Amino acid sequence: MPFFRYAVKNEHGETIKGKVEARSQNAAASTLSSRGLLVIDIMPLGSGYFAAFNSMLSGIKPDDVVNLTRQLSTMVTAGLPLSTALSILAEQSRAEVSIVLNDILRDIEGGSTFSKALEKKSNIFSRVYTQLVRAGEAGGVLDEILSRLADTLDKQKEFRSKTKGALIYPIIVVITMIAVAFVMMIVVIPKLTEMYADFGADLPFITQLLIDISNFFVGFWWLILALIAGGGYLFHSWRKTDVGNHAIDKLLLKMPVFGDLKKKIILTEFARTLSLLISAGVSLIKGLRIVSEAMDSISYRDAFEQAASKLEKGLSLSQALGANEIFPPILYQMVAVGEETGKLDEVLLKLSIYYEAESQQAVKNLTTALEPMIMIVLGLGVGVMVVAIIMPIYSLTNQF
Repeated sequence: MPFFRYAVKNEHGETIKGKVEARSQNAAASTLSSRGLLVIDIMPLGSGYFAAFNSMLSGIKPDDVVNLTRQLSTMVTAGLPLSTALSILAEQSRAEVSIVLNDILRDIEGGSTFSKALEKKSNIFSRVYTQLVRAGEAGGVLDEILSRLADTLDKQKEFRSKTKGALIYPIIVVITMIAVAFVMMIVVIPKLTEMYADFGADLPFITQLLIDISNFFVGFWWLILALIAGGGYLFHSWRKTDVGNHAIDKLLLKMPVFGDLKKKIILTEFARTLSLLISAGVSLIKGLRIVSEAMDSISYRDAFEQAASKLEKGLSLSQALGANEIFPPILYQMVAVGEETGKLDEVLLKLSIYYEAESQQAVKNLTTALEPMIMIVLGLGVGVMVVAIIMPIYSLTNQF
């Protein structure tokens, strides 16, 4: 269903802005009115890149889910009924979060279970999340499950922030290099070209090549931007196909340093999530399929799905994982130990800790390798430009 951007006034006369999912603009207005809100304005949110950008600015973010889970866990553990806890959180949260919580609360008060209410918000709460809540409801240990969920989400958040933080510096340097090179080609080099033309200097090959490239940038900058935009669109469209998705995924996994990092991040998420699912009472086959759906890598998604099919045929998890070369030996060897001792969830948790440490080390190795490479490329680029600019000036001084 489409999303609509709205502006409403609550019972206190405060203006609230946000977005709502509905079949039509009239349905969105009816939904907001049923909550006791006075509708001021409703507009279609849009689609594609604009919708994604808008959701990043005003929607519910992963940090909101982490905070909600932690607060809800604390309240339920303290003995508050779930509906009361949700009502308190809805009053204390910002508008977008409050609307989602009120929708969930309304479903629960209407006779729905918490997990079914969460399933309706699948764009916010993952299938792993809802399955764990369902397991907690079935076993009467929802407070414990929410606490584990909060801990796991905190670890995932911290791990991802460390990974992203380590890559920020190289990305900023590369973007700066590209921007500086673009400015040099369009602004600086043409000025020098005019000076050389006035003096009638004989230009070395490297200088002439730089000027020709600069002239192409100045004369056909629109073509360059069109090619970049068109190429980006075609690449994005191709990547959405099965062939493109598989090809890009395999290429990323085979890349030196970065591919190794990606594999370890995937295995960290796999071990941590499956451990949590098994400890919550979810069956191994079902847990493996849930983990498979949560994978970003299509290669690993297929591998976990194949492992689940092998489990249905009577193989153990270690045998199913060992049959696929995409999994490292230490993974299925440790899983075999967990199966033999009956402590598979504990072994998987230890594996997640191991792979998380390995991932952090891989991030350090990646940044350590990237920094000198960037400096070398930057130095070579600057050196070539300096030589190309200075050589004709040196020739002119000799003529005088």
